[in-house]
Amino acid sequence: MEAVVFVFSLIDCCALIFLSVYFIITLSDLECDYINARSCCSKLNKWVVPELIGHTIVTVLMLISLHWFIFLLNLPVATWNIYRFIMVPSGNMGVFDPTEIHNRGQLKSHMKEAMIKLGFHLLCFFMYLYSMILALIND
Repeated sequence: MEAVVFVFSLIDCCALIFLSVYFIITLSDLECDYINARSCCSKLNKWVVPELIGHTIVTVLMLISLHWFIFLLNLPVATWNIYRFIMVPSGNMGVFDPTEIHNRGQLKSHMKEAMIKLGFHLLCFFMYLYSMILALIND
């Protein structure tokens, strides 16, 4: 059963790594003026909820399967994703808003957040891979 948890976590982590890379590429396209702000924000906002759900599922799965260290490692990022989604001001298009993305260095902060998430998901990928191999060997 433990191996199944880590196989699912590994697959989910691969999807989250893909999303992080997609966010970085899309934001860098906006930074270089290859796409406009409205198009960029609509592309990114479409993937905010799936990212939130994917990361929350893994966090809850680690809580249920009693992997405390991995749960506590995932909890701050999951909490940040939920907080960011809930605190979208009314009238904004979503987490990424085309009218505000160029203001106050928001583009740089979104880019930095995407890079940090990519690093985090890469760390989690190797941690899940190691845990999956260990669980398969012990079974």
